[in-house]
Amino acid sequence: MTIVLVVLLMILAGVAFWGIGIYNGLVTSRNGYRNAFAQIDVQLTRRHDLIPNLVETAKGYLAHERETLEAVIAARNRAVGGLDAAKSSPGDPAAMQQLAGAENALTQSLGRLFALSEAYPDLKASQTMMQLNEELTSTENRVAFARQAYNDSVMAYNNKREVFPSSVVANAFNFAPAAPLEIGADEAHKREAPQVRF
Repeated sequence: MTIVLVVLLMILAGVAFWGIGIYNGLVTSRNGYRNAFAQIDVQLTRRHDLIPNLVETAKGYLAHERETLEAVIAARNRAVGGLDAAKSSPGDPAAMQQLAGAENALTQSLGRLFALSEAYPDLKASQTMMQLNEELTSTENRVAFARQAYNDSVMAYNNKREVFPSSVVANAFNFAPAAPLEIGADEAHKREAPQVRF
């Protein structure tokens, strides 16, 4: 009887250690994608901090283009708000969608500003404008790398929480799925193959 009890206790201990291992793996993966989002936060904050300097530099040259400058600042403020919402709950689908939408709008308004600056040779040749443009381009690259790392972490976490037997532990402890950050996702027409007609 004691041998059966010992074997039963060993099986229960093995199952408990197995469950603890899965739980710890899920927590580690969740912390991994949250840390990866923190890197996105750093780069987007840097991007958002550069924009007022960019607008201030362009303001002197584009005095009568006030509407464009105001649109850039408004888009920047929405993007900052989206980032703040996403920071409070990284991986939340609604927060990621709000952030992606705000960042896409900001990118579009910056594109209009840069297109407009092409018509002003003095602005285009301004050393400050060139330096800010270079810093913004560098930051955009960093954002892309940080977003890729975040999305990879989200995929690893979601895979871990969805496969059996981890899914049993994930559902028991309410590990919610995480959403990737799809900046530029609403511009699907840019991804379509061009149509060639003869």
